[in-house]
Amino acid sequence: MTNREFLTLFHGMFLGFLFLLAFAGGLASLYSLRPGLVAASGLKPRLLRLKVSTWLMTIVAWLLVITGTYVIYPWYRAPAPEGADLSLYPRSFLRASETLSSLHTFGMEWKEHIAWFAPILATVVAYLVMRYGPELAKKSQLRRIVIVLFVISFAAAGIAGVLGGLITQAAPIR
Repeated sequence: MTNREFLTLFHGMFLGFLFLLAFAGGLASLYSLRPGLVAASGLKPRLLRLKVSTWLMTIVAWLLVITGTYVIYPWYRAPAPEGADLSLYPRSFLRASETLSSLHTFGMEWKEHIAWFAPILATVVAYLVMRYGPELAKKSQLRRIVIVLFVISFAAAGIAGVLGGLITQAAPIR
């Protein structure tokens, strides 16, 4: 395994796994703050778990987009020299194929631009959890807004992850 393959694997599998784990913990914690599910004595540990998971998701989301944008993506877009083996240059390889070019035109556009919504929205969620804390258990509309933002953040990252997996399957970085 080359260094590039290892870093790509670390980016997608390890950080992606942490992101998914933090999201699951955060969503379960947010959902469990419903008035009928939590007693006043159980609120403090749930809020601590919620704060930890939302901040973990936020940090991991930022690590994912930063490593993807500034480490992995430059390897992906490296221009192929004239007459080179295109399988060593993922962007050139995808663009050269009519059947695979949509992975580049749609997939990488999503990953380059829309994936940045994940850490931005995760940061908003983490802030709202820190700011409103116990009020999230009392104000169902506020809790629903936070859950929606949390899910949108996850969806943006999840779609980017699936597209990244498809792109890597078709044209791996070596």
